[in-house]
Order: sequence, then structure tokens, then C-alpha cells
Amino acid sequence: MSVAHAVPLPSGPPTLADFQDPAVHRDPYPFYARLRRERPVFPLALGPRGPSCLVSRYDDVLFVLKDERFGSDRRSAGQEPGWIERKLMMDLNSTMVMRDGADHRRLRNLAHQAFTTARVEALAARVEGLVQGMLDRMERAGKTDLIADLALPLPITVICDLMGVPERDRPTFQRWMSGLVDVDSGAASLVRTVPKMIGLFRFIRRLIETRRKDRGDDLLSALIAAEEDGSRLSSKELVSSTFLLLLAGHETTVNLIGNGMLALVEHPEQMERLRADPSLIDSAVEELLRFTSPVQMPAPRFVIQDVEVGGVLLRRGQAAAPLIGSANRDEAHFPDPGRLDLGRSPNRHLAFGFGVHYCVGAPLARLEARAVFRALSQRFPRAALAVPRENLRWRKSRALRGLDALPLRLR
Repeated sequence: MSVAHAVPLPSGPPTLADFQDPAVHRDPYPFYARLRRERPVFPLALGPRGPSCLVSRYDDVLFVLKDERFGSDRRSAGQEPGWIERKLMMDLNSTMVMRDGADHRRLRNLAHQAFTTARVEALAARVEGLVQGMLDRMERAGKTDLIADLALPLPITVICDLMGVPERDRPTFQRWMSGLVDVDSGAASLVRTVPKMIGLFRFIRRLIETRRKDRGDDLLSALIAAEEDGSRLSSKELVSSTFLLLLAGHETTVNLIGNGMLALVEHPEQMERLRADPSLIDSAVEELLRFTSPVQMPAPRFVIQDVEVGGVLLRRGQAAAPLIGSANRDEAHFPDPGRLDLGRSPNRHLAFGFGVHYCVGAPLARLEARAVFRALSQRFPRAALAVPRENLRWRKSRALRGLDALPLRLR
């Protein structure tokens, strides 16, 4: 990788092994601080993507996310997809997150015609009812694994409602979605996801065919009908857009609920603050998004035109991985960034990305998070971990940060 000038390596330079270190995986934020301080643009090879770098400072992450010299489609940077992407990623290459320019805008506009703010807000009463029912069951037991009992079933149920997935098919959908993103960047890890990916796309295709014959008042029917300037979604684009909305309406929320509740349990004064003043709920959700960053590292951005980032020259064809989890703890933008402050303002976090690739599922994630944290703070303000902190298990993915389980005592 060519650089504009030599940047001194820290003692014991960060390597790919650091991301695989269990200690760093449990708590990546000290490592992120070291990157920001000593090597904010760090050359690193991430699996099959070739020469890459990690970008860790807020200003640089924001720059990578919004500057048009970076693209999401590696072909825009003069690269051809590798064998894994051609053969295994299949319909994923048709999603809006893998497209740039006019093609991306067309797909996003069509999706927005279906995934409207009004459609999401209409789910508020349903979400409140689901949350209260789940908390009732947890209260009777006096204990819970919050992931299994709330964080997983809530967004799965809501997105199935939204997409019009029949009740009889929901267990199948949950099975295919389970663990789909718990992979690292290695080829072997990607290959292991193939059966689930194939099964999920087959499931989506069958669901689309059903909806073509029997339209309903659901998001999938609206996607099928969506049209802009005479351009409908192609069959492949419809499958990929459906997959993207299922993922966007599910994964971020699971991790936000689990990570957020862990943060509140470990900061009981903030839990009490929310219990005493429920009007804080909007800023509380934004602070939990910043503090826990459910998405740590989104898809890489490929350099379309030579560009300098943080004093380092990136060449066309290279890739930059923006570390959102690090940007959201950057002391240059957030005073005392390691402190959880549910009233923090301003709070311009990047948890949902920025610019044209801003997460399309953000309104739904916020709606569900408001209902969950408002209810948890009122019902279980003294909830406590049922196991030692060091015994908590984190999901394998480096791109997403979330717990496998969150055992809590509620009484």
C-alpha cells in the first residue's frame, strides 16, 4: 500500500490477530483508542479483499462514508469480484448496499416507496403489545436470557409482520436467519454460510411468488408494486431488496437491545435516570446506539479515485473499512466518550452510517428500541447480571457486535 508519508507503528503493531483476540473481542474500545492515537489509518489485509486499511477516527470515517471517491461496488474501483463473491454471494450483489450512483439511487427510492415512515409508525401499538407480553413472561420467571426471550424474538416477529410472512413459515425463516452474519472475513467462514444463504434465498423467492398471486397490505406486496419512472424492481433485485430489508430490520435491533441493556445494567444510575424521567427515551436510544455501536464495521468502501485519508494516500482499487465503533468513541467529537450519558446532546453518532448508504432500517430499530428500553427501565430497574461479566459470550462477527446470551436476575 502506498502512503503519503511514513506513519510510525505503535509498539506491538495491531494485526489481524488483535481482532481475533478474545480480550479485544470482549472489549474493543481500548484497542480502538490505540488505533485513533497511534495509527488512525492502518494498513491491513482483511481476508480475500486484498490491500485494505482500517479507518478509526470520526472525521476520517465520516469522510469515507460520504465522499464520492469511495464506492460500495468493487467494480467501480476497477476490481472484479472474486470467486467467493461470484459464486457464493449470489443475489447479494444486487442489493442497494452493493451498488453506487444512479443504480443505487433507483433501488433505494423504490425501497423507500414501500418502507415508508408511516408504515413503520403504524407498528407502534403492535410493538408495545409484544414487548409487554414478553416482559410479563420474564417477570413470572424472575430471570431471563434477554437475547433469547426478547432481543431475538421481538425484531423477528415485527419484521415477519411487516413483510407478511405467514405464521406457519416463521420458524423456517428464523432458522435461516440464525447466525447468518456470524462470520469473519475468511473464505472458509463464508463457505460455511452457504447452506443458510441458499435456504434463505429459496424461502424469499417462494414468499415473493406467493405475494405475486395474493397481494396484501404488507411491505413485500408494496415492494412488488413499487415503481419509479416506469422502472420496477427486477426479480433478482426484488429478492435482494427483500433480503436486505429483512436483515436491516433484524440484526441491528437484536444487538442494540442486548448491548444496550448490558450497558444500563452496568450503569444503574443511568437506568434509574431513565426510570425517573421517561421523556429521556429518545436521547437514551441515541446514546445507547453511540455507546454500544451494534454495527462496528460496515461493508468496506472501495477507492474509485486516488484519495488521501488522514494523511495516508489510498490508491484506486484498495479498500477502506470504516470503524464506526471507534468513531462513536472518538474523544475529538464526544466529550468523555467512555461515559454513558442518556441525556447527551449533541450526539451525532454514526451508528446507522451516513449519507446515501444510511441504514434503511433505522426508523424501525429506533421504534423497537424506544418501546424496549422504556418498558425495561420501568419494569426491571434493578435487573442485574446473573453471571460474571467475563463469562458473557460475544458473537463471532467483527462487523457486528452483539451477545450470544444475556442472563439477568430480575427480582
